[in-house]
Amino acid sequence: MEAAVSRCENVQYFINFDLSEDNGKKLSFTKLLNEGYRLTEQGDRSFIDAKIDPKAPLIMLFTSGTTSSSKAVLLSHYNIVSNIMNMCKIIYANDSDVFLSVLPLHHTYECTCNFLTPIYLGCKIVISDGLRHIAKNMQENGITVLITVPLLLETVYWKIISNIEKIGKMGVFKTATAVNGILLKLGINVSNKLFKDIFEAMGGKLRLVIAGAAALDPIVAKGFSNMGIRCIQGYGLTECSPIATVETDRMRAIGSVGVPMPGTEIVIKDQNDEGIGEICIKSPSIMVGYLDEKDNAKAFDEEGYFRTGDLGYMDKKGFLYISGRKKNVIVTKNGKNIFPEELEALINASPLVKESLVYGAMDEITGDEIVSVKIVPDHDYIEANYPNGLSEQELTEMINNEIKKVNKSVVHYKAIKKVYIQHKEFQKTTTHKIKRYLET
Repeated sequence: MEAAVSRCENVQYFINFDLSEDNGKKLSFTKLLNEGYRLTEQGDRSFIDAKIDPKAPLIMLFTSGTTSSSKAVLLSHYNIVSNIMNMCKIIYANDSDVFLSVLPLHHTYECTCNFLTPIYLGCKIVISDGLRHIAKNMQENGITVLITVPLLLETVYWKIISNIEKIGKMGVFKTATAVNGILLKLGINVSNKLFKDIFEAMGGKLRLVIAGAAALDPIVAKGFSNMGIRCIQGYGLTECSPIATVETDRMRAIGSVGVPMPGTEIVIKDQNDEGIGEICIKSPSIMVGYLDEKDNAKAFDEEGYFRTGDLGYMDKKGFLYISGRKKNVIVTKNGKNIFPEELEALINASPLVKESLVYGAMDEITGDEIVSVKIVPDHDYIEANYPNGLSEQELTEMINNEIKKVNKSVVHYKAIKKVYIQHKEFQKTTTHKIKRYLET
């Protein structure tokens, strides 16, 4: 902290929430608050009556930087408030709801959706004690709404499945989820009775899970929903303040990231033969611009659409589907596009795999891009299911067999040719997305 403060020579003041008294450039938040109350009581309305320029840049946040270095994004009061108001139009919550804050507040997704929006609605927010304590926090505080990232949800879901398999109840569970899915469509909800242990492990009151910041495995989304825990997915970027699309009660499609928010226009530009192209957005929530002016010329097209750098397509009903990042696409000599994220989803479905990273590597002989993958094994699964352990050779052979299964399920030009196993997890952003540019 002290080192960081000393490097910021041009900053006039730092406001510290822990200090009871001012200390040089570090001011006490408590003391400032009390001084504000005193001035207001004496008739000073300068703060209350201060004029707000809603479209002036008031917030500077940094992108997560998964494919390159982070960019400084300038957001206005209007950007953030419009996103909050539009979220409230399509996602229902009221002052009886309790939100659990898990992600860092400097991320737009957490700040807008899991902090400012609940405050606007008068909801209670519980700050998590850490990733290892989420279950305990949910049980102690009766969490009703969980806004998080897919990695956490997927970990929770597969742990539930693993525990059910251990006690030999998988057949009963599959029947129960199938029956419950039908009952829910008929408007009959007995989920908390059918899955009592699971509900109680999550605090007993969880009614809504919202996943964002990355793609959620459709199996997990459907699995939670069939258990009676409504699980919806959204899509956005820091530049969108952040939400651009989201599923709703009435508009849901497993595998999609929902429909455009109110007042948001999405077009798919530069489409290929499959209708996949770059996702471009117009919205009141789109940023004022980047701090670095040279980045703005590339960010907006001639029609004023923000170019997200994400690739996807929209179906006839208006649902958006994400294919991957433009920068990550592997292009073969024949002009075929391969989306790493599609292959990673198939690979990560294997219980042997904790995480994977698909990328293109140049073949020195043919000059073509070879589809390659780095895999981090799931050692917790291996320890639980192979008490005597696995040698490196056995593990390599088993993972190669998993890759063969994946290759059989895709067209030939998408087949993975090179497999590398590493035991150290990939470097990630604060929202648990892999920093691809550091790993390939």
